[in-house]
Amino acid sequence: MEGLFLVVGVIGNIISVLLFLSPIGTFYRIVKQRSTQEFESFPYICTLLSAALWTYYGVNKPGSILVATVNGFGFVVESIYVCLFLTFAPPRMRVRTAILASILDVAFLGVAIVVSEKCLHGYTRIYVIGFLGAALNIVMYGSPLSVMRTVVRTKSVEYMPFLLSFFMFLNGGVWTFYAILSSDYFLGVSLLIIYFPVSVHKCIINYFS
Repeated sequence: MEGLFLVVGVIGNIISVLLFLSPIGTFYRIVKQRSTQEFESFPYICTLLSAALWTYYGVNKPGSILVATVNGFGFVVESIYVCLFLTFAPPRMRVRTAILASILDVAFLGVAIVVSEKCLHGYTRIYVIGFLGAALNIVMYGSPLSVMRTVVRTKSVEYMPFLLSFFMFLNGGVWTFYAILSSDYFLGVSLLIIYFPVSVHKCIINYFS
């Protein structure tokens, strides 16, 4: 069982890395054209916050080094994506991105860490951060649905990258299995819930492809 736990965790890390890197093509296009066009920044802002919280969770919970390392990598990658949005987005989108990133990725994250460090100890801290991370998982995996209106309006999946959807689907499955093996209920419950929005996401892509 210990070997299976490790193997699933390593596979989960590999898929998570691919998930974090899957929008590279999109951002190459953004940099090349020097415009974010109609791409949405909200999914990347949410993923940045989620990666930061799960890194903190993994650091605090014994035996969760795999959770901490891959989300630490994701934190760096998502920070770059958000910075590219702040650089190449049209003025209105840039302001909205800056406001959302300031509120969620700076203020909320900072308050969560300071409060947990000053007021919470031991497993109470782990439970609270796990609960916040679980809630953010649901938002993160559902956030690509924020571009549904654009997809339906344009009848094109150009602004809903397939690779992002595909790796989110794989990632959710592997980490759910990992959560079951490790009895990590915060990780498991949130990932089970997100299978619905991710499935809807894939159906939309298939319909308009």
